[in-house]
Amino acid sequence: MDRLSEDKRVGKVYLVGSGPGDPELLTIKAKRLIESADVIVYDHLPGPEILGMMPGGSEKIDAGKRAGDHRIPQHQINELLIRKAREGKSVVRLKGGDPYLFGRGGEEAAELRRAGIPVEVVPGITSAIAAPAYAGIPVTHRDHASMLTIITGHEDPAKRETALDWKLLAEFEGTLIILMGVKMLKENTRELLKHGKDPKTPVAIIERGTRPDQRTTRGTLDEIARIAEEEGVRAPAVIVIGSVAALGE
Repeated sequence: MDRLSEDKRVGKVYLVGSGPGDPELLTIKAKRLIESADVIVYDHLPGPEILGMMPGGSEKIDAGKRAGDHRIPQHQINELLIRKAREGKSVVRLKGGDPYLFGRGGEEAAELRRAGIPVEVVPGITSAIAAPAYAGIPVTHRDHASMLTIITGHEDPAKRETALDWKLLAEFEGTLIILMGVKMLKENTRELLKHGKDPKTPVAIIERGTRPDQRTTRGTLDEIARIAEEEGVRAPAVIVIGSVAALGE
């Protein structure tokens, strides 16, 4: 293992979750680290208000992680974090939501540890819960759902087979949350219907959750893909499937 982490010249990398977008949901620790960082490697999901907090004297690097548009490939991001830390810098890897929920934070932390770089994870509020809450939807409710499952709607395209058990998900009686699922909405809802999910199950799609331009689109499982297309639903969005999705109305 690289022993550079024992060298006082080596900096530290903070994997920081910026929350769902509302700057007032940013944690105190995340704000402090952003304002004191030497280098900030950021994605687009934190949003303009939070990105506007980045200090003028810091080095800012846009990692450009958008669906279908990775400005810097993941392996290069890993190498960048390691290189900046070895320059003795305090590095903030700024991510939307929570860095360990479909944010590839676990992969980055593993690479940093293998390189002997000190790394600290700063959790963030996930949009999977916050966006529905802002839309008036509780993801659990004593009368509706005592279980919650969060899945990715956009699996790694390099996979030969899906890691999602659609039969199990279709039978699931709790709330199903799909993140990064707008592009594959038609395919994902088709899988649930094919495996027996009630076509009239309520669905809500919350775009730009917790931000001033938040919008909620509603429908049933058998119609939501068509409705979303007609309404021009776009990412980032959180998809809520289950009886709780009707509560926000």
